[in-house]
Amino acid sequence: MKTRKVASHEMDRRSFLGGSVFGGSLLTAAGLISGSSFSLARGAGKTGSAGPAVETTSGKVRGAVSGKIIAFKGVPYGATTEGARFLPASKPQPWSGMRDALELGPASPEIPSTLIPESMAQQPAGDANGTEDCLHLNVWTPSHSGKRPVMVWFHGGGYSAGSANWKMYDGTNLAGKHDVVVVTVNHRLNVFGYLHLADIGGEKFANASNVGMLDCIQALEWVRDNIANFGGDPKNVTIFGQSGGGGKVSTLMGMPGAKGLFHRAIAQSGSNVMGQSRERATAGARAYMATLGVKTVEEMQKLPIADLLKAMRATRGLNLSPVVDGKTLPSGPFDPGSSPFSANVPFMVGSTETEITWNANFKGEEIDEAALHQRIKDSAKLDDAATNQLIALYRKNRPKASPLDLALIIGTDISNFRTGTDAEAERRAMAGGQAPVYKYYFQWYSPVRGGVLRSFHTLDIPFVFENIDITISMNGSGPERQPLADKMSDAWVAFARTGNPNHKLIPKWEPFNLEQRATMIFNNECKAVNDPWKEERLLRQSLKANQAPA
Repeated sequence: MKTRKVASHEMDRRSFLGGSVFGGSLLTAAGLISGSSFSLARGAGKTGSAGPAVETTSGKVRGAVSGKIIAFKGVPYGATTEGARFLPASKPQPWSGMRDALELGPASPEIPSTLIPESMAQQPAGDANGTEDCLHLNVWTPSHSGKRPVMVWFHGGGYSAGSANWKMYDGTNLAGKHDVVVVTVNHRLNVFGYLHLADIGGEKFANASNVGMLDCIQALEWVRDNIANFGGDPKNVTIFGQSGGGGKVSTLMGMPGAKGLFHRAIAQSGSNVMGQSRERATAGARAYMATLGVKTVEEMQKLPIADLLKAMRATRGLNLSPVVDGKTLPSGPFDPGSSPFSANVPFMVGSTETEITWNANFKGEEIDEAALHQRIKDSAKLDDAATNQLIALYRKNRPKASPLDLALIIGTDISNFRTGTDAEAERRAMAGGQAPVYKYYFQWYSPVRGGVLRSFHTLDIPFVFENIDITISMNGSGPERQPLADKMSDAWVAFARTGNPNHKLIPKWEPFNLEQRATMIFNNECKAVNDPWKEERLLRQSLKANQAPA
């Protein structure tokens, strides 16, 4: 599908990776309509016949039945932020009568993604029409009665792109096959959600920090207050997300305002160990305002969306990600250690083998030994001898690997995709005590495009959601897909039910600790391995400790 362009700019790799997590997976327009009757008639995403009415704290909503599932789409959990730009959101305006919740709501204004086309095929065209009335969520449930585990998904795309509307996030199969309630969330992104203005705008904007994350907290408050009427258990809520969504999960684990709103957490291929410093965030916001040519926040509030997005792409030093503001986020979620606010929350975290094959510029062309050496030397910032030592060890452990294979695996191992998720597992294990951490490694290689994409960033999502037939562009159509989807989705749901991912289709999966470092490797044959590739891990640590400062 075509995606929109903003001021002729495409999102380059530097900007996509600019935050403390990396972008990955990324609604159709439907606004809040006032009056006694609601009919959301714009956009795509309608499903099935009329479903039952459900009461929420803002009014009644009616979903649609699709097979054994009732879907409620585009349900507001916050009021439009138009006219209140950069400020914490208000609650939705209550309505009388019945609101039809039949279509996905609008995405936040966003910048284009440069994910590989195999992943981008999942993005609806409606995402190009993002608005400031984006605080909507979607619910899939087997029944509006009962008391099921609730799984709340936060989408990827860094903190600047994406939406809950991508086809691979559809909750029908996960809810239907596993008897859980699935919720997906849209919230403010980029400058609309992460422009730090608390030190610029005076008292009015004292809370204008991390409002995108405050949206996520407000969505979880909506779940707490309403999900029982949708057949969910508000006392058994799991938050999960991939890439930027994994970073949002990690951030929520360090936010006092989110404490008690969720009871398990899963971060897939995304992390937020340290957060962004207040000083850096303020400097970035000042540079952004200079690009816009404004002196006050009030001036920015009046500018068109397109102007804000264009200036965002033109501003150097603007890092739009959660800020350690001392209030909404008191410290790094995993720095210097795992946050005490989520000490009793079981945690699962992991990554894919070749995360770095996510970018549209990746062609998969084979390289020679000289190119392999130069790539690793530059990315790891090592001298020639250390580079040769690192490559030799990886080659010894993978004698059939090509130079490109080695470049992709080593490149992923030294990127924040891996180092961030590894650090979170380690620091959670260091905390000990109240709740376990489980670590995984996704190694299945996609057959699409002749297999050159390997185990790319976002590839694990369809297996978790049981959406492998929706995502043939990503994972092909081979018979080996469904058994792996069964193993992974069963593990995610078992974890959501009990805080323990074990089930009969996989080997015994022990919690991660710093001695055994138990890791579940997901592939056609799943393996539980203690400290996989230990030699490589130790050598990377040694070389990093000994390298000269830049």
